[in-house]
Amino acid sequence: MLKMTTEELERLLSPAHIIGTPLDLGDRSVIPIAEFGFGFGAGMGQGGEKGGGGSGAGGGGGISPVALVVVHKDIRGVEGIQVMSLRKESPVVRVISTIAESLAPQVLSAVKEMSGKKKEE
Repeated sequence: MLKMTTEELERLLSPAHIIGTPLDLGDRSVIPIAEFGFGFGAGMGQGGEKGGGGSGAGGGGGISPVALVVVHKDIRGVEGIQVMSLRKESPVVRVISTIAESLAPQVLSAVKEMSGKKKEE
């Protein structure tokens, strides 16, 4: 059961699910970004002379939207990429946004490559 669960989590946590399918909105494309969180636990105990024993297991998980990457088709270069946080503004979010801006050329290249592959199909 644990093997099946971890295999399913591996499938769910692929980059295709964290970085969602681009949405074509005419003059721009929007790429959703999500985060996943999962936790599992198990325990077992044995009672003494007067008590019984027991065991249990549980798990849970969640998916939360984090940001939207907006690629403006009519604006070339880094200026055409906008990262919109879906979380409350914080210093960490500002740092991540700064890093994301520096990665914008790579994101733009990947989007162009994906668009080219779709046209070939």
